[in-house]
Amino acid sequence: MKNRRGAHPKAIVLLSGGLDSATALYWAKQKGFTCLCLAFDYGQRHKREIAAARAIARHAGCALEVVKIALPWKGSALLDKRIAVPKTMSVGKGGVSKIPATYVPARNIIFLSFALSYAEAVSASAIFIGAHVQDYSGYPDCRPEFYRAFSGVIRRGTKAGVEQKPIVVKTPLINKSKAGIIELGARLGVPFKLTWSCYRGGKTPCGRCDSCYFRAQGFRKAGLKDPLTKA
Repeated sequence: MKNRRGAHPKAIVLLSGGLDSATALYWAKQKGFTCLCLAFDYGQRHKREIAAARAIARHAGCALEVVKIALPWKGSALLDKRIAVPKTMSVGKGGVSKIPATYVPARNIIFLSFALSYAEAVSASAIFIGAHVQDYSGYPDCRPEFYRAFSGVIRRGTKAGVEQKPIVVKTPLINKSKAGIIELGARLGVPFKLTWSCYRGGKTPCGRCDSCYFRAQGFRKAGLKDPLTKA
């Protein structure tokens, strides 16, 4: 895909270091975007995911900006070590029953706002984020209606939007299960061995938190082996 001048359009990709954001990056690359990756050091419990984001961006041949911000009010198990990271929650047909302690208040709104500023500054036409519906009941900022609402903010509150050149928020994984994301990532050549999902950090995944649970379940349903685990 190229624009009218024959150049590949630019996209800002929110890259957390996890397999979802890595798959979104490789999907954007496959669609012909020149990708500029954006990660955040926001005081999270560990820096393992930032190292993963750096490795993934390097493997993909993409530039990466790591922005350091502070959320001193905390309010999440990922920001406050006095709050325990919960073990895997019981998951029923409708998903988890309540918003977990790992929810970071308004995190995707904050991250998307930075990505939007970056996109306007470098004339990027799109922002990619690896949100998907499996996080729907756990994280309210992963819902399709949230992204539709944020797109309205872009149209009404940015120079690009007012000039009828709005930056598009793309959520290519929004309706996929974790297994579906892994299957797509495998086809795109995502280096899963470089990704990190565990909330606790460390040298190896804990295998007990929600993120580890969904990752393991996804690899199992996809019929693939997770390169980060022995089992």
